[in-house]
Amino acid sequence: MSEADAVASSAAAKLGLKKDDLVQEFGYDDDVDFDLREDIEETVGSELLDEDDHEVADAALLWWREGDGDLVDALVDSLTTLEENAVVWVLTPKAGRDGYVAPADIQEAAPTAGLHVTSSAGVSKDWSATRLVTARRQ
Repeated sequence: MSEADAVASSAAAKLGLKKDDLVQEFGYDDDVDFDLREDIEETVGSELLDEDDHEVADAALLWWREGDGDLVDALVDSLTTLEENAVVWVLTPKAGRDGYVAPADIQEAAPTAGLHVTSSAGVSKDWSATRLVTARRQ
Protein backbone atom coordinates (compact mmCIF):
# COMPACT_ATOMS: atom_id res chain seq x y z
CA MET A 1 0.00 0.00 0.00
CA SER A 2 1.46 3.36 -1.01
CA GLU A 3 1.63 6.29 1.40
CA ALA A 4 -1.17 8.03 -0.55
CA ASP A 5 -3.35 4.91 -0.25
CA ALA A 6 -2.68 4.68 3.49
CA VAL A 7 -3.68 8.31 3.99
CA ALA A 8 -6.84 7.88 1.90
CA SER A 9 -7.85 4.65 3.65
CA SER A 10 -7.79 6.35 7.03
CA ALA A 11 -9.36 9.61 5.85
CA ALA A 12 -12.97 8.69 6.57
CA ALA A 13 -11.93 7.69 10.09
CA LYS A 14 -10.11 11.01 10.54
CA LEU A 15 -13.32 12.75 9.49
CA GLY A 16 -15.33 10.77 12.04
CA LEU A 17 -17.56 9.27 9.37
CA LYS A 18 -19.19 5.87 9.84
CA LYS A 19 -21.51 3.41 8.13
CA ASP A 20 -24.94 4.81 7.22
CA ASP A 21 -23.90 8.47 7.63
CA LEU A 22 -25.36 10.69 4.92
CA VAL A 23 -22.68 13.06 3.66
CA GLN A 24 -23.47 16.02 1.43
CA GLU A 25 -20.76 17.35 -0.86
CA PHE A 26 -20.33 20.96 -1.99
CA GLY A 27 -17.78 22.47 -4.37
CA TYR A 28 -17.21 19.31 -6.41
CA ASP A 29 -14.96 19.88 -9.44
CA ASP A 30 -12.48 17.87 -11.50
CA ASP A 31 -9.66 18.61 -9.04
CA VAL A 32 -11.20 16.85 -6.01
CA ASP A 33 -9.45 13.84 -4.54
CA PHE A 34 -11.32 10.91 -6.07
CA ASP A 35 -9.59 8.34 -3.83
CA LEU A 36 -10.75 10.27 -0.76
CA ARG A 37 -14.31 10.45 -2.10
CA GLU A 38 -14.27 6.71 -2.81
CA ASP A 39 -12.97 5.96 0.70
CA ILE A 40 -15.75 8.04 2.23
CA GLU A 41 -18.42 6.38 0.08
CA GLU A 42 -17.11 2.92 1.01
CA THR A 43 -17.09 3.84 4.70
CA VAL A 44 -20.61 5.30 4.79
CA GLY A 45 -22.01 2.71 2.38
CA SER A 46 -23.60 5.15 -0.06
CA GLU A 47 -22.78 7.80 -2.61
CA LEU A 48 -22.21 11.35 -1.46
CA LEU A 49 -25.24 13.59 -1.72
CA ASP A 50 -24.77 16.52 -4.10
CA GLU A 51 -25.51 20.20 -3.54
CA ASP A 52 -29.08 19.85 -4.83
CA ASP A 53 -30.14 17.00 -2.52
CA HIS A 54 -32.60 17.91 0.22
CA GLU A 55 -32.11 14.92 2.52
CA VAL A 56 -30.98 15.70 6.06
CA ALA A 57 -27.25 14.99 6.16
CA ASP A 58 -25.00 13.92 9.03
CA ALA A 59 -21.98 15.79 7.67
CA ALA A 60 -21.01 18.16 4.88
CA LEU A 61 -17.84 18.21 2.79
CA LEU A 62 -17.03 21.57 1.25
CA TRP A 63 -14.23 21.50 -1.35
CA TRP A 64 -12.92 25.08 -1.24
CA ARG A 65 -10.19 26.80 -3.24
CA GLU A 66 -8.86 30.34 -3.39
CA GLY A 67 -11.04 32.22 -5.88
CA ASP A 68 -14.17 30.08 -5.33
CA GLY A 69 -16.18 33.08 -4.12
CA ASP A 70 -17.49 33.98 -0.67
CA LEU A 71 -16.60 31.35 1.90
CA VAL A 72 -19.20 32.61 4.40
CA ASP A 73 -21.97 32.15 1.81
CA ALA A 74 -20.71 28.66 0.98
CA LEU A 75 -20.60 27.70 4.67
CA VAL A 76 -24.15 28.97 5.24
CA ASP A 77 -25.32 27.01 2.17
CA SER A 78 -23.67 23.85 3.55
CA LEU A 79 -25.75 24.14 6.73
CA THR A 80 -29.12 24.13 4.95
CA THR A 81 -29.78 20.38 5.11
CA LEU A 82 -27.50 19.39 7.97
CA GLU A 83 -28.70 17.49 11.01
CA GLU A 84 -28.47 19.50 14.21
CA ASN A 85 -24.95 19.15 15.65
CA ALA A 86 -23.58 17.89 12.33
CA VAL A 87 -20.03 18.66 11.24
CA VAL A 88 -18.86 20.66 8.23
CA TRP A 89 -15.48 19.67 6.82
CA VAL A 90 -13.83 22.34 4.67
CA LEU A 91 -11.40 20.64 2.29
CA THR A 92 -8.71 22.96 0.94
CA PRO A 93 -5.59 22.42 -1.17
CA LYS A 94 -2.47 22.05 0.94
CA ALA A 95 0.14 24.82 1.06
CA GLY A 96 2.02 25.13 -2.21
CA ARG A 97 -0.86 23.67 -4.26
CA ASP A 98 -3.02 25.64 -6.71
CA GLY A 99 -6.00 27.16 -4.92
CA TYR A 100 -4.38 27.10 -1.46
CA VAL A 101 -6.52 28.78 1.20
CA ALA A 102 -4.87 30.15 4.33
CA PRO A 103 -6.24 28.69 7.58
CA ALA A 104 -6.86 32.27 8.77
CA ASP A 105 -9.44 32.67 5.99
CA ILE A 106 -11.45 29.77 7.40
CA GLN A 107 -10.98 31.03 10.97
CA GLU A 108 -12.34 34.42 9.90
CA ALA A 109 -15.32 33.11 7.91
CA ALA A 110 -16.53 30.45 10.36
CA PRO A 111 -17.99 32.70 13.12
CA THR A 112 -19.89 34.81 10.60
CA ALA A 113 -21.56 31.60 9.36
CA GLY A 114 -22.35 30.54 12.94
CA LEU A 115 -19.56 27.96 13.05
CA HIS A 116 -16.46 27.32 15.11
CA VAL A 117 -13.18 25.76 13.94
CA THR A 118 -12.23 22.81 16.13
CA SER A 119 -9.42 20.92 14.37
CA SER A 120 -7.74 20.12 11.09
CA ALA A 121 -6.24 17.04 9.48
CA GLY A 122 -4.33 16.06 6.38
CA VAL A 123 -6.70 13.77 4.51
CA SER A 124 -4.84 13.21 1.25
CA LYS A 125 -1.64 14.09 -0.57
CA ASP A 126 -3.09 17.36 -1.87
CA TRP A 127 -5.96 18.25 0.50
CA SER A 128 -6.36 19.27 4.13
CA ALA A 129 -9.60 19.22 6.08
CA THR A 130 -10.77 21.72 8.70
CA ARG A 131 -13.54 20.65 11.07
CA LEU A 132 -16.28 23.18 11.79
CA VAL A 133 -19.19 22.78 14.18
CA THR A 134 -22.06 25.04 15.13
CA ALA A 135 -20.88 27.63 17.62
CA ARG A 136 -22.85 26.01 20.48
CA ARG A 137 -21.33 22.55 19.85
CA GLN A 138 -17.62 22.45 20.50
